[in-house]
Amino acid sequence: MIPNKNQLIQARERIQPYIHQTPVLSSKSINEIVGAKLYFKCENFQKMGAFKMRGAANALLQLSEAQKQMGVTTHSSGNFAQAVALSAKLTGTKATIVMPSNAPAVKKKAVIGYGATVIDCEPTLQARESTAQSIVNETGATLLHPYNCYNVIAGNSTATQELLEQTDHLDSIIAPIGGGGLISGTALAANYFSKVITYGSEPLGADDAYRSFKSGKLIPMVNPNTIADGLRTSLGDKGFPIIQKYVKDIFTVEEQEIIDALQLVWERMKIIIEPSCAVPLAAIIKNKEIFKNKAVGIIITGGNVDLKKLPF
Repeated sequence: MIPNKNQLIQARERIQPYIHQTPVLSSKSINEIVGAKLYFKCENFQKMGAFKMRGAANALLQLSEAQKQMGVTTHSSGNFAQAVALSAKLTGTKATIVMPSNAPAVKKKAVIGYGATVIDCEPTLQARESTAQSIVNETGATLLHPYNCYNVIAGNSTATQELLEQTDHLDSIIAPIGGGGLISGTALAANYFSKVITYGSEPLGADDAYRSFKSGKLIPMVNPNTIADGLRTSLGDKGFPIIQKYVKDIFTVEEQEIIDALQLVWERMKIIIEPSCAVPLAAIIKNKEIFKNKAVGIIITGGNVDLKKLPF
């Protein structure tokens, strides 16, 4: 069942000892460029460097002691891998992480640093899922899905719960969409705790949520191609109905627009963010008329960047 308001509140209480309450920053110069007041919820300052710590911790903490003894596994290109690895370390749980061969080296190195075992696979969703399932079959580990899981969605909602309390006057919130775990939690929190409108954003090279949203049916992503490595996955069937009900619209942006927004944040705000985080800002810049003179929250999803592969 879709998490209710009380489950979102419980998720926040449950994970509080395991996460940071991240700051909300703003930039006068970026506000002038877009003609709106933007409030950046900086999950790049979260433990392990991304919002994924929230969902991973909430899912793992709800396992029984017997399940924890058998260990956990997941498949991820990087941030959820790190989140599960760190959550497992903090709770004394063994973690085996399936990572695609094209995952950023900096993220793979971090997963290993947290004490998890990494298994490489081909960079396709099918390969990720089948490899993770084989680990479940062989070891009895519990699979923690990176986004298509209500406990993960509820955990992710806590970033927006905090943002709403830290600002209290937003008109809208916008988040990027990969598998849909963040936008689902964002939309639920915005709906349960405020009257704030939720928008989503996607790269044109990985626009399955946009196409699914517009057509009214789930359309899988095949061969995503975008610099936003955190968004190269298919929308989950648990998040899609939440998006349909609680997200007002989804915007798409081109690769150069993502790179330009990424560079703008690095230059003006002096913070390290991933390309995936730049997608919402790129969407606002592209659709200024919708956000003009509005107060807009942006979920900055993470800061785990391979500094040797910057696009600028």
